[in-house]
Amino acid sequence: MLLSWLAGLGTGLVLLHFLQRLLLPYFWDDFWFLLKVVSYGLQVEMCKRRGRLDTVLEKFLRHTKRQPRKPFIIHEGQVYTYQDVDKRSNRVARAFLSHSSLKKGDVVALLMSNEPDFVHVWFGLAKLGCVVAFLNSNVRAHSLLHCIRTCEPRALVVGADLLGTVEEILASLPKDVSVWGLKDSVPQGIISLKQKLSTSSDEPVPHSHHAVSSLTSTCLYIFTSGTTGLPKAAVISQLQVLKGSAGLWAFGCTADDVVYITLPLYHSSAALLGIGGCVALGATCVLKKKFSASQFWSDCKKYNVTVFQYIGELCRYLCKQPKLFFSFDLIKYDFQNDEPMRNEQNWCSRVKKGEPGLLISRVNKKNPFFGYAGSYRHTKNKLLFDVFKKGDVYFNTGDLMVQDQENFLYFWDRIGDTFRWKGENVATTEVADVIGMLDFIQETNVYGVAVSGYEGKAGMASIILKPNKSLNLEEFYEQVVTSLPSYACPRFLRIQEKMETTGTFKLQKFQLVEEGFNPLKISDPLYIIDNLKKSYVPLTQELYEQIILGEVKL
Repeated sequence: MLLSWLAGLGTGLVLLHFLQRLLLPYFWDDFWFLLKVVSYGLQVEMCKRRGRLDTVLEKFLRHTKRQPRKPFIIHEGQVYTYQDVDKRSNRVARAFLSHSSLKKGDVVALLMSNEPDFVHVWFGLAKLGCVVAFLNSNVRAHSLLHCIRTCEPRALVVGADLLGTVEEILASLPKDVSVWGLKDSVPQGIISLKQKLSTSSDEPVPHSHHAVSSLTSTCLYIFTSGTTGLPKAAVISQLQVLKGSAGLWAFGCTADDVVYITLPLYHSSAALLGIGGCVALGATCVLKKKFSASQFWSDCKKYNVTVFQYIGELCRYLCKQPKLFFSFDLIKYDFQNDEPMRNEQNWCSRVKKGEPGLLISRVNKKNPFFGYAGSYRHTKNKLLFDVFKKGDVYFNTGDLMVQDQENFLYFWDRIGDTFRWKGENVATTEVADVIGMLDFIQETNVYGVAVSGYEGKAGMASIILKPNKSLNLEEFYEQVVTSLPSYACPRFLRIQEKMETTGTFKLQKFQLVEEGFNPLKISDPLYIIDNLKKSYVPLTQELYEQIILGEVKL
């Protein structure tokens, strides 16, 4: 009797295992990941109940005491230990305490490339309790000025290699913003932070300067292109920074790992998951100014890299998570009218598996959206109301995704007035506004087109010339390269006689995107950017084929 019962139990377990592998092949991966996430949430909650609000900065200070001589940042062969970064950031904090009127809660904007001083300044300002706004180091002129005005900083810190960019807008900056440059010799109107650091003490500042009373308090501003117009400053709370810093740990990284970071530090991926993740683990990071395919493997070998970061859409993080505590939906999207599709009852509908849909996430007390700095209008535009029922609110990611039969998510496209190129979101309205400043342009339509061999979409501008005006390709080139980040400059140019509009009088993009940039399919004149000739040149069929074959790089 006992033997038959054991045999039946064994058979049942084998059958159960078989069904689990067949129907739920990722069950145990999801289960252990979920267990780690839940345990982390419990740790944060226990700290709060004990009256101790932990932050990434507090974790960094603890690691500095435990392992002062362990390498934290490796940059261009030079090693910066936890103690080195701590002392250098203390100098930054002391310099601002002695030579400025900055106080806890003030906003300081940071315009720097990937370098150790980015972290030194960031941590130094955090030690003063300041809110740090990361500025995209690629933006210039009007866009940069807009970003600075949006976050309303008391000070602006600029890397040595970007002083020229700030000098262009110095006269237009708000008068109450002091500008600090990380260079000995700086232009007039800019304070040399490097000189101040040379005489500053590296003694720690009092803990009261950076002690936080709530994890929902603002820690950072990180700029996003958004779906319309100029970049917006997303409010990042202390809790969001903590959650981001747990990413490497959640996916199995340890203090022994060496993390290779080539993404720009002004992005949340590099700053929160990368630097913050290394801090949470007490690990080491290799910081690269920018990605180099030719140096990648040699760097990995040289520095014993075990983990590297790469740019990914939101699905990169969602696809490994259970659909339980991290709820999302994919809803039908009207590509013609550029808006979520609603039925006769005005509700949104979920897409079927395998169909592209707009990725949205429920907003509630457990999953709050802190919005953007400035006008509430920017925050409201990212929210969808009354989606499936009266009163519900969802965050609109702006990403179109596809979910396969195994429930994995894949990035498909950006919606509306943005597209992604070189790992950056490009706001088409911003590009169109820059082009529209040319006196021979009557109308501009900017969109992204797919290019074989490239992720994302390359920028393309379709224009109509003013009557009796001729196209000046050199002037067009000069306008875009001096006013836009390099990734936002249109790679292709199309000259049209008229433009189609949608039923709501928006410029029609769908057909243009479908037609792409093939000279055999398009009778309109086509051009491609040529940085050597500093102009746009005719896009011939031969040049088109070279692009498709990968012989000409964009």
